[in-house]
Amino acid sequence: MLLLMANDIVQDAGLHPLLAGNADEAIRILETRQDVCVVFTDVRMPGSMDGLGLVEAVRERWPPIQLLVVSAHLVKGSELPDGARFFRKPYPSEAIISTLRELAA
Repeated sequence: MLLLMANDIVQDAGLHPLLAGNADEAIRILETRQDVCVVFTDVRMPGSMDGLGLVEAVRERWPPIQLLVVSAHLVKGSELPDGARFFRKPYPSEAIISTLRELAA
C-alpha cells in the first residue's frame, strides 16, 4: 500500500514512476535504464539491503541520480550520501512533490 501511495505522489509531481518492491529490484531497473533521475525510497524495505544501502549503491554507481529518502525513524545526515534529501514520516505529500520536482529539474 505504501508503494502505491508513493506511486501517486511521484505521478502528482509530474514524473513517471518505476516501481520496485525491494532494493534488489530497484538496482536491476537502474542497470537497464538510462532515464532515471531520482530514486525515492523508504529506509525500511525488504531485500538484501535497506533503503540506506540502496542510496549508497546508487550514489556509488550512478552519481548523477538524485536521492530522496523517507523513514518513520530519524536518520542522521551522516547516514545519507552527499546531496540526499530526507523526510521523516508522516511527511506532507506536498513537500515530497515539491522536492521531487526540484530534484528532477
